Amino acid sequence: MNPRALLLNSFYAALAAADPLRVVSPHLASVSSRALAVKQHEGCIRDRIRDHGGGRTLVVGAGKAAAAMAQAVETHWPQEMPLSGIVLTRYGHGLPLERIRLIEAGHPLPDEGGEQGARAILAEIEKLGAGDFLLCLLSGGGSSLLSVPVTGISLADLCDVTTQLLRSGAAIQEINTIRKHLSATAGGRLAASSRAPVLALIISDVTGDDPTHIASGPCAPDPTTFSDAVAVLQHYKINAPTAVTETLRAGMEGRIRETPKPGDVVFDQVENRVIATAHASLTAAAEYFRTQGIPAVVLGDSVTGEAREVAKVFAAMAKEVQQHGQPWKLPIALISGGETTVTLRENEQGYKRSGRGGRNTEFLLSLAIELNGTANIHALACDTDGIDGTENNAGALITPDSLRHAAERRMNPSSLLTCNNAYAFFEALGDLITTGPTRTNVNDYRVILIL
Repeated sequence: MNPRALLLNSFYAALAAADPLRVVSPHLASVSSRALAVKQHEGCIRDRIRDHGGGRTLVVGAGKAAAAMAQAVETHWPQEMPLSGIVLTRYGHGLPLERIRLIEAGHPLPDEGGEQGARAILAEIEKLGAGDFLLCLLSGGGSSLLSVPVTGISLADLCDVTTQLLRSGAAIQEINTIRKHLSATAGGRLAASSRAPVLALIISDVTGDDPTHIASGPCAPDPTTFSDAVAVLQHYKINAPTAVTETLRAGMEGRIRETPKPGDVVFDQVENRVIATAHASLTAAAEYFRTQGIPAVVLGDSVTGEAREVAKVFAAMAKEVQQHGQPWKLPIALISGGETTVTLRENEQGYKRSGRGGRNTEFLLSLAIELNGTANIHALACDTDGIDGTENNAGALITPDSLRHAAERRMNPSSLLTCNNAYAFFEALGDLITTGPTRTNVNDYRVILIL
C-alpha cells in the first residue's frame, strides 16, 4: 500500500474509534422492553430512570458531535419510552432527528441562534422535577454553541473577548476559564439548574480529558475563579470590553456568585462520563498500522505548544529515527494527538497577519521545512472534527517531495509560514485533506510515517 493511503486510512481508523454512533450505544440499555426488567444498579440509563420514578427523560446537548450523539440515543431508545430534548451543533453538522429538536448555530464564535437555543435548553431543564432524568450530550465546540451571556454581558461582548483569545495563542483551558465566568451555562451551571439527576456523556476534545474543560464543563465542578479569568486576560494582554472587565471584577469582589466548585452538593446527583478520547483514537490508528505490518508508537495525546515549534521537535525526532534507527527501527509510524496553538503575529505595520490555515497545516508546513526533503518520511496532520481552524479542510499531508513541488510552483514555504498561510501551500500542491463534518471531535491526529 502506498504511503498516502496508509496515512489516510490510519486517520479514518482514528475517526471510527470516536464515532458517536459507536461510542454512545454501549452506555444505553437494550432497546427491547425486556431491558426494563433487568436488575437495578447496573449503571445503565434506563435503570436510573426507573429508580427515579419513571418520569420524563430530557436530552440536551451541544457540540460538533451533538447531532450524531442524539441520533444514537434515538436509535437505541425504545419507542414506548418518552423522550424529548434539544441539542445544538455547528452549522452544517446536523443530522435528521425525530424526537429531539436540533438547532444549528455559530462556532467558534457564538451567535443569536445558539443563545436562543441555549436559553430554550435552560427553560426545559427548569421544568424537570426530582423524578425526571436529564441526559446531557457534550462534545468539543459546546462552549460557543451553548452560550448564554451572564447578566450585564452582551453576546457582542462575548464574541469580542472570544475572538481576541482565539487569536492570542491561549490554550483552550485558559479560554474556557473566561467562558465559564461569562456564560450562564458553563462551569457546572447547567447541571446546577436541574432538580433531576444528571448524566453527561462526553466526547473529549481536550488534553487530559477532564470534563471541566470539555465544552467549558456545563455539568462539571469548576475549580477556576474570577481571579483566574482576570489573570488570563492580563497575561495575553486582551483588551476586553468594559462590561466584561466590570463583571469579572465584581466576581473577584464577591458581588457576583462564583461558579459551583468541587464538593458542592449540586453535584451529588450528577455524573460526568467521558465515552471517547483522543488516546483511544490514537490507539486504534496504531493498531491499523500493525495490521499493515508497520510497527507504531503512540507518543502521547496531550501535545501542546506553538504548532510551528512543536513541528521542529518532531522533525528532529524523525530524522534521528530515519538516519540512525534510534530509538525505533524502521519502518515506524509515530502517532500523536493533542491541540497545538497558532499565535497570529503582527507585521511591520502592527496588524495581525491573516493568512489562511489552521494549526495542523501550520504544523505540517513547519515540519516540511525542517525535514527539507529527507527521504522516506511522510506525514499527516488533521483535526478529527474535519475542520482545521476556520477552513474547509481537516488538515493535509506532506511527502519527501513537498518542498520540491513547491519550488516548481515558485512558492516560498518560509514566507508562507511567516504569514500563517499554510493553506495556500497545501492547496497549490493538492495535498489538503477534506472530509467534511465528521460529527465527532477528539482533538488533533498526527502521524509521521518513516519507511
